[in-house]
Amino acid sequence: MKLSKEQISNGIWILAIILILFTPIGFHLRVLTGKLFSGNAAVIAEDKRETLENYHWSLVDLDGNQLNFENTRGKVVLVNFWATWCPPCVAELPSMDRLHNAYKDKVVFAFVANDEKEKVQSFLARREFDLPVYFEASRTPDLLVSRSIPATFILDKSGAIVVREIGAAQWDSEETWELLDQLVAE
Repeated sequence: MKLSKEQISNGIWILAIILILFTPIGFHLRVLTGKLFSGNAAVIAEDKRETLENYHWSLVDLDGNQLNFENTRGKVVLVNFWATWCPPCVAELPSMDRLHNAYKDKVVFAFVANDEKEKVQSFLARREFDLPVYFEASRTPDLLVSRSIPATFILDKSGAIVVREIGAAQWDSEETWELLDQLVAE
């Protein structure tokens, strides 16, 4: 049986789709695509911002220490929901790591993992990220709930949600640095 050029072409396309969907090659390709197509996070107009009133939220870090979110009241806070199995999350984490390194003494960062502790520890060690990762110990405040990840929220000192970004973004951009500088100075 002799294969036609069309059958060979179809076979190559099927093989490529299988590789993309079901192998680590596909995961890394989706991460690369996320990096290439992520832009800057959009700032919410002042008249459209919602203010977080409910700070009753408990988080637990990788060492088992509790973070009472109430203790972040009056500070600039960046909350990022992510997972190791999420290509857009993995795509934006290098820029998040650089942002965290630049602002960790000025902004409260909470990287809330939607994953197993061991997988998160292994992932962070492989990538050499030193991020403050937490797991939820109580229900997330309604204004911070998202059906998709990654989801990132930046709150100003009064609790107003200044950025609500669903999907990957480039977090170490000049625009984000300027925004954080402005929020910290207020």
